[in-house]
Amino acid sequence: QVQLVESGGGLVQPGGSLRLSCAASGSGFRVVTIGWYRQTPGKQRELVALFRSGGITNYADSVKGRFAISRDNAKNLVFLQMNSLKPEDTAVYYCNADITTEGGYTFRYWGQGTQVTVSS
Repeated sequence: QVQLVESGGGLVQPGGSLRLSCAASGSGFRVVTIGWYRQTPGKQRELVALFRSGGITNYADSVKGRFAISRDNAKNLVFLQMNSLKPEDTAVYYCNADITTEGGYTFRYWGQGTQVTVSS
């Protein structure tokens, strides 16, 4: 069974920085895509940053130039460095991954979410 576990959320002042981490645990799996989404009350979950096949990265327009996604393939870790944070970045951030199991099936997994609050 694959699990995604996030860490690193919290309260930060506008203009500050936070780094989120996500660890994919389990065995015998291959990560196809991995990245971050966020959601605020009453709104749909939205893409923040994502690694696609071939190492291609996608970012939401609202975070380009401020957020950076990185990964450690050997340890199945993905990070989101968030700089110049704004109050509108306040949300629950979810780690997301499409993972192919030993049986050859691909499933979408979500972490439990971590709260990021940007406020003075």
